[in-house]
Amino acid sequence: MSKQYYIKSRFWIATEEGTFLGDGKVKLLQSIQDTGSISAAARELEISYRKAWKMIDVMNAQAKAPLVERQSGGKKGGGTIVTSNGLKAIESFTALKKKCQKFMDSEFSKMDF
Repeated sequence: MSKQYYIKSRFWIATEEGTFLGDGKVKLLQSIQDTGSISAAARELEISYRKAWKMIDVMNAQAKAPLVERQSGGKKGGGTIVTSNGLKAIESFTALKKKCQKFMDSEFSKMDF
């Protein structure tokens, strides 16, 4: 029986201050976008609310403009939004990840085990 091999990889976008974006932070942004709430996003991803806020604080501090902002008031008592800069970060990271995977798959297909 022949084994099916495939290649897996992860990457992060970092600064001297540490990790700016990676899979986990992008998932957090996507979940906040979907739920409109940091607490709901944290529950969905099974991380603590405190950890979610720390991740957001790190991203916002390193970004040119905030990726996430709090909204207060309104009928539902406010919430959290992913800014246009945050949406752009999600889109850019996801596109880069797909390009990297496509490149790795192409190079890996040339190998013979």
